[in-house]
Amino acid sequence: MTLRIALLGCGTVGTEVVRLLREQADDLAARVGVPLELAGIAVRRLDKRRESVPAELLTTDAVSLVTSDDVDIVVEVIGGLEPARGLLLAAMKAGKSVVTANKALLAEDGATLFGAAREYGADIYYEASVAGAIPLLRPLRESLVGDHVHRVMGIVNGTTNYILDQMDTSGAGFAEALNEAQALGYAEADPTADVEGFDAAAKAAILAQLAFHTRVTAAGVHREGIADVTSADIASAKAMNCVVKLLAICERVPSAEHRAGRGVSVRVHPVMIPRSHPLASVREAYNAVFVEAESAGSLMFYGAGAGGAPTASAVLGDIVAVARNRVHGTRGPAESTYAELPVLPMADTITRYHVALDVADRSGVLARVADEFAENDVSIQAVRQEGHGEEAQLVIVTHRAPDGALSATIERLRDLEIVRAVASVMRVEGDD
Repeated sequence: MTLRIALLGCGTVGTEVVRLLREQADDLAARVGVPLELAGIAVRRLDKRRESVPAELLTTDAVSLVTSDDVDIVVEVIGGLEPARGLLLAAMKAGKSVVTANKALLAEDGATLFGAAREYGADIYYEASVAGAIPLLRPLRESLVGDHVHRVMGIVNGTTNYILDQMDTSGAGFAEALNEAQALGYAEADPTADVEGFDAAAKAAILAQLAFHTRVTAAGVHREGIADVTSADIASAKAMNCVVKLLAICERVPSAEHRAGRGVSVRVHPVMIPRSHPLASVREAYNAVFVEAESAGSLMFYGAGAGGAPTASAVLGDIVAVARNRVHGTRGPAESTYAELPVLPMADTITRYHVALDVADRSGVLARVADEFAENDVSIQAVRQEGHGEEAQLVIVTHRAPDGALSATIERLRDLEIVRAVASVMRVEGDD
């Protein structure tokens, strides 16, 4: 018996998958129990140069490849919504096991994929979709399935972490740090998906669904990027002994009436975190995810979150898992959404804030601003004035409060003549 694999896509990750399948063929056969063999590789162009990839395996007919009777496992690393969705659905309908690294598709329309897996009795594995080589999804889906996860918080985009790290350590501005990230290959020519938080938001949706047994899509994730993070924000964070990170935060909102909580909050935005926090020390383009569970306590997963070889490592792990299932006639865990907790709007999310206000430098300003914060039940932890005259600025750190309450306060302050502008608002993680 030999299990045959169809590969969709042969870019950076796909090429590494081919290399590992060929170089580790004997070890993989021993681990699975039967040999694994590439049946074909679907690509858009046959004339593109691909080193170490057998030309005779290449085809542009992806549909015929994934539905072939001679294929057992379909691996998708092309990304995007289409044609990936149609090809994966066709593969599962034809009885194939599926491995995908497609975070955007899982976050946008995972329900359709999981529904097809259930209907056709197919496996669908996707470890590589969130954090590259870091074994994260399987622990959430299997190792912690008997526990009660309260929170998942982490750095899941290496590009933004590299940029913010450079701004913190070298004093570079956002544009300068982005240019350096592009020169080193950490950022795409069009970095929008990374710097505007779309990539991290898709990953947050996947993490939240696994952690809280609740269906979450990218549309339910509050998203803010890092393009507006300034050198002044970095300096303010340093003054508080904090560092700025773009975090994906998925948390169960507690309820006195129900153990499962009253909902889940899923968000991606820049955060000031204390330098004593484990995530603060994650440098350059690395990823790390912090999980807080009732019985297991605090766990941290750290490593390379992207790149050809690291991502291919996670893909190979999934291939071995689904291959073993086929050999033994079993299936992996199905989608779990039994909790059906509501995904709460950002306005209901409670956190701390660092607010910088450009104000008129005259008596009574602080009292008026403090009154507006109190009126909206936003408690002030600390306040200081920086600069004088036209440079006058109030910097306020709050206790935990609903996002909607702070938004109402900011909106009101914009109407007051003593507040010229809101220079920045950034959330703060850590104890009050």
